[in-house]
Amino acid sequence: MSNLPSEPEFEQAYKELASTLENSTLFEKKPEYKKALAIAAIPERIIQFRVVWEDDKGEVQVNRGYRVQFNSALGPYKGGLRLHPTVNLSVLKFLGFEQIFKNALTGLNMGGGKGGADFDPKGKSDSEIRRFCIAFMSELGKHIGANIDVPAGDIGVSGREIGWMFGQYKKMTKNWEGVLTGKGGSWGGSLIRPEATGYGVVYYVDHMIKYASGGKDSFAGKKVTISGSGNVAQYAALKVIELGATVVSLSDSKGCIISTDDKGITPDMINTIADLKVKRKALTEVANTSDFSDKVKYIEGARPWLHVGNVDVALPSATQNEVSKEEAEGLIKAGCKFIAEGSNMGCTQEAIEVFETARKEKGTDSIWYAPGKAANAGGVAVSGLEMAQNSARIKWTSEEVDEKLKDIMKNCFENCLNTAKEYIPSKDGEFPSLVGGANIAGAVKTFAAMKDQGDWW
Repeated sequence: MSNLPSEPEFEQAYKELASTLENSTLFEKKPEYKKALAIAAIPERIIQFRVVWEDDKGEVQVNRGYRVQFNSALGPYKGGLRLHPTVNLSVLKFLGFEQIFKNALTGLNMGGGKGGADFDPKGKSDSEIRRFCIAFMSELGKHIGANIDVPAGDIGVSGREIGWMFGQYKKMTKNWEGVLTGKGGSWGGSLIRPEATGYGVVYYVDHMIKYASGGKDSFAGKKVTISGSGNVAQYAALKVIELGATVVSLSDSKGCIISTDDKGITPDMINTIADLKVKRKALTEVANTSDFSDKVKYIEGARPWLHVGNVDVALPSATQNEVSKEEAEGLIKAGCKFIAEGSNMGCTQEAIEVFETARKEKGTDSIWYAPGKAANAGGVAVSGLEMAQNSARIKWTSEEVDEKLKDIMKNCFENCLNTAKEYIPSKDGEFPSLVGGANIAGAVKTFAAMKDQGDWW
């Protein structure tokens, strides 16, 4: 990695995966996988392009567009499109690298990729965003297809933007095909797709709780701290409430809201937040709303982790590196037993080390940490189910999709658990490492497919 230009986000993701593999027995049992890792760390293809569009004043604007087609051993490249001023090649390589192994853990035939542009939708009119999407797809559309690369939404790309991009792709190619996921429900989209990542995180944690308690415990009565207030956080919160737990926090880039009411953050409050997010407004609006001002407090410039008091479960669901070493230590002191990433690489490497050290030291009173590549795989899993429905020209009911999602998250948890038991030595009474199991399970499946196809030998 040392001969590459500095790519801090990607280097962090690579080192996190590589260190897990090195500290397991994988390379002892399969030393040839060291070469497979070195090859998998380099994308199959990186596409970079300019996006020229016209603003409402008639002035020409330009942005940088990207698509990292990282690995296609298991299927077409699959991963979201992010529109945000922080987008650069390092961020997209990190996300694409994580996506390879996340997609492998779903059990579906999907490779890994990621894309986007350094375009900022905030402050732009609907017409400007539409013109940008058309210009962006005018170039990206040359490089994707239902059996080549199937992008989806990510930060800054909702169903509306997917619709504009899909329309432009159709005009360019004359093909109606499952080339983008997250489509509208009446024209190829899957039911449960908006809810899938948040629901999936909660289903995964439910298995963590049940395994840790020998099947005796559940979400009921638990206090849950969640960061973020977008799609993932909203639906995770609603599912947590449905399962009988209390949500005590949400956040955005400017601060967090902490519940001051025994009932916690309610579905009504979450629906209000969802409406605000569509209008691109901040959480301060909720804290200042007369209906909720006596039920939450707003803390400017802070994440929730050190402000929520005693909690049982933490679900980082905003962005990368949102839990620091200090915050990880604070969560453990607050009694938190289960941490699962709704966001990608939500915890810093130092925070992961805090959780993993606590897991080893606490025995049956252990700390359980689940990485995003496993815990938040539900979103891309239902994208894969959308691809299947498009290919078959059918549409499943909400109940059918939800049952398939539950099965995928159950299998993902058991795969991570059993792989950890197989490859990571542990002492009596020590709970298995889910982060280790996730990394190894995703890597083994990907590397084996790459070898079969001649990507390494």
